[in-house]
Amino acid sequence: MKIHKTELDGVLIIEPDVFKDSRGFFFESYNKEKYDNEGLKFDFVQDNISKSIKGTIRGLHYQVGKFAQGKLCQVLSGSVYDVAVDIRFGSPTFGKFTGAELSGENHLQFWIPPGFAHGFSVLSDEVIFMYKCTNFYSKKDERAILYNDPEIGIDWKIKIPLVSDKDLLAKKFKEIEKDFIYKK
Repeated sequence: MKIHKTELDGVLIIEPDVFKDSRGFFFESYNKEKYDNEGLKFDFVQDNISKSIKGTIRGLHYQVGKFAQGKLCQVLSGSVYDVAVDIRFGSPTFGKFTGAELSGENHLQFWIPPGFAHGFSVLSDEVIFMYKCTNFYSKKDERAILYNDPEIGIDWKIKIPLVSDKDLLAKKFKEIEKDFIYKK
């Protein structure tokens, strides 16, 4: 397993060891002992899977308070552009984003700790997207930032986005509350 740091402190791209042969491939998508040995000590409590069609944008989502979540994201089939936005007030990268293309072919994982908003756009005809969460879903603690807020300036790599009504009503970045404070 290889771990690649991103320009956002704590957000990682994880490249699992994939074993391929004429029959296909095998890899461990998560092994607590191996992740712990790499300093990636997560306590996952919930797995989520979504299926979406090309052009879909889901996000930018996060949860606050005692229900703040870390997410280990991966694609089972298809491809996405996966994005994390730093929402930790006082962080040197506050309001900045980083992204990675995750696919069923490259098997990359994207670790997004609490303090970051998360979203993805679907690049393939269809995608099956999976993420492990460090906390349970809580409707009253969920928040969202408008996916196309110009202050953040994400290029979602699609022309005509398909976005839920709920996500279209999300707050602008400058309207978010100080739910996360950066600590050195």
